[in-house]
Amino acid sequence: MIKAVKVEPRPDYRIWVEFSDGVAGEIDLSDVAGQGVFAAWNEPGSFEKVYVDSWGAVAWSEDIDLCPYSLYMDVTGKPVEEVIPGVRFISQDA
Repeated sequence: MIKAVKVEPRPDYRIWVEFSDGVAGEIDLSDVAGQGVFAAWNEPGSFEKVYVDSWGAVAWSEDIDLCPYSLYMDVTGKPVEEVIPGVRFISQDA
């Protein structure tokens, strides 16, 4: 099970994340900054309050958290089938 274990804020809405398997990297979140719940980051100092929650997700509050699997796939470029073995997709044509 992949979990974030460390996170650091970086300039321009970027974060550096280390995962439970030792993989680490930087992720650009500027494309969501200011949109929807991410508008909270417009408040000075709020983006820098990033932390790893008890589930291993990257969070800023109870309202803003990011799935560690999604972030891991961003860092590694691996597909979901490789990151989550046994994952199955349900066809919408069924």
